[in-house]
Amino acid sequence: MGDFQQMDQDFYQSEYYFDNQGQEAYGYDTSQDYHDVDNVAPCYVPPMDPPYSGQVFQPAGSPGAPETTNSFEEEPPLLEELGINFDHIWQKTLTVLNPLKPADGSIMNETDLTGPVLFCIALGITLLMAGKAHFGYVYGISALGCVGMYSLLNLMSAYTISYGCVASVLGYCLLPMVALSAFAVVYSLQGLLGTLLALIVIGWCSLSASKIFSSTLDMGGQQLLVAYPCALLYGVFALLTVF
Repeated sequence: MGDFQQMDQDFYQSEYYFDNQGQEAYGYDTSQDYHDVDNVAPCYVPPMDPPYSGQVFQPAGSPGAPETTNSFEEEPPLLEELGINFDHIWQKTLTVLNPLKPADGSIMNETDLTGPVLFCIALGITLLMAGKAHFGYVYGISALGCVGMYSLLNLMSAYTISYGCVASVLGYCLLPMVALSAFAVVYSLQGLLGTLLALIVIGWCSLSASKIFSSTLDMGGQQLLVAYPCALLYGVFALLTVF
């Protein structure tokens, strides 16, 4: 019993204290102070990205990319994107209405089909108002006439002309025929006056078309040769209008 009490006292009366941790133990030098970690350089420092200075819904572009603007004010007009130029349409119309005026080849040498399509539709509408539903004939005769004139002009001229240019010129020169068809709505052309008006309109249309073709293709002295097939084409439209 006495031995047990003596062991208990030796166990609780140990000489190990918390302050003695700085002493050497098991052959290791623990005298260095490892608690001072402020002077130790960190092994990895993550890079700090610069703060985002742009707008939230508009991401910033790369430095080498070209600047683009999305404003509607700097976009070209819709008619210009579609290739519709009313200034050129008006100049071509004036050239057709005045057969004696020299034609500007730079203006007429374009594949502008806006005016010709409108004139064909106007001719079909005026014929319909006169009780003649000839839309199919108008488009069919126009297509065949353009193919024939395209082949003939490429054989006669030293220059090559496109099919769109031929269709554009023949379509613009159809304007006097539209006026004749509109006159036929209020007055019958089946008489001497109607025949004379039809002949005048045929000569007007063919003279305007041949003048434009000769100016564009530099076919001086061949205008009458070009005017003859044009007169045959517009004569068919005159037959549709009169009868």
